[in-house]
Amino acid sequence: MSVDVDKSAQPPADAPPPQPEPIKAIPVRHYGRWVAALVVIALLAALGRAFATGDVNWNAIPQYMFNGDILKGLRNTLLITVLSMIIGVVGGVILAVMRQSKNPVTSTVSWFYIWFFRGTPVYVQLFLWFNLGLVFHYIDIMPIYKDEWSDFMTPFLCALLGLGLNEAAYMAEICRAGLNAVDEGQTEAAHALGMSHGKTLRRIIVPQAMRVIVPPTGNEVINMLKTSSLVVAVQYYDLLQAAQNVGRDSGVVVEMLILAAAWYLIATTVLSIGQYYLERYYARGASRQLPPTPLQRLRAKLAGGLNRAGGAA
Repeated sequence: MSVDVDKSAQPPADAPPPQPEPIKAIPVRHYGRWVAALVVIALLAALGRAFATGDVNWNAIPQYMFNGDILKGLRNTLLITVLSMIIGVVGGVILAVMRQSKNPVTSTVSWFYIWFFRGTPVYVQLFLWFNLGLVFHYIDIMPIYKDEWSDFMTPFLCALLGLGLNEAAYMAEICRAGLNAVDEGQTEAAHALGMSHGKTLRRIIVPQAMRVIVPPTGNEVINMLKTSSLVVAVQYYDLLQAAQNVGRDSGVVVEMLILAAAWYLIATTVLSIGQYYLERYYARGASRQLPPTPLQRLRAKLAGGLNRAGGAA
């Protein structure tokens, strides 16, 4: 039995194989996302309307933005933040090294310091420093300095010691975590080359530990800037105290608190940008190629848009 085959319907032998039809991908519709977005927009609109129609004198905020008393309080806040962080970082490094020491006395003292200052609120510590005159009537550093405690412990010094010594306890744990993150082989190799323990820390361990130490330290700086508002308890003139004084004298108390919050936001934004670039600096040895910065991404997008426009023209 034979079957007739229509050879004209078959493609020639040298013809390319038939191409498959392109796949038409139909995106899945996420209706829940649209509903959630509408709910969030509605809540934000209601919140904005409440603030816009509230009994708030918004014109007073730009009017007092660069007031002399406000700027003086801002300057004092930044000053106490920087000095307190210097004390905290230096003290934290010393306490971290003491904590890892094989000497039981120094390691125990470091542990007790960290336990005490981490376990008590900063607000309480500020009051303790302010009222230590009940215990120490005089400060006598023969033959350098001698005075009554009430004259020695000024509001500035009280705020500086209260914030700086408390921060040292937290920085000690951050530094200890960074030092422990470095492989022990690095220390052994340095000692095999004849380096002392101190030189090994300075040249080998600490530079590698900075990649781990910098991010939480940046968070501590921002947190210190906000925590500095507690120094109003010891009568130190900071941004919050200045805003309260100006608001009480001018009758715009809430508006000055909003102004203080705006200045805190500006300062924390600047510190966050500095933290970002500092982290990139210490991440050079850990990443082969660093991701582009936001400014670099923006320039790339602008350059890509100009190139597409030129090609279309």
